[in-house]
Amino acid sequence: MLKEFKNFILTGNVIDFAVAVILAGAVGLVVNGFVADIMMPIVGHFAGGIDFADMKYVLDEAVTGEDGAVTTPENAIMYGKWVNAIINLIIVGFVLFMIVKAYNKSKKPAEEAPAEPAGPTQEELLSEIRDLLKK
Repeated sequence: MLKEFKNFILTGNVIDFAVAVILAGAVGLVVNGFVADIMMPIVGHFAGGIDFADMKYVLDEAVTGEDGAVTTPENAIMYGKWVNAIINLIIVGFVLFMIVKAYNKSKKPAEEAPAEPAGPTQEELLSEIRDLLKK
């Protein structure tokens, strides 16, 4: 069983998958940084200075004690974070689309196999058989 597991782990597909997962994590960090630090301020600027991450619908206000400490935290629907996630998804999708498009463009077009010569038709074969029978 250990030998089978070793063969499974050392196959090219598993190693390729592991490398892809690690790269995806690194690319995810870069894309999230790009979205949060570059794109969202631009989107917020054109949306009238709104920071989507702070948008929320408060269900219950926070309750503070006499000493100013929060005794019951605020209960709110943070829909602005959801808007940020949708914008992030659109940007990531576009980046992946561009990467796949560039990859497909860089691949060599598949060479078409030469067409096999067409064999004799059924009528030709029958006429050959007829001629052979006549002889």
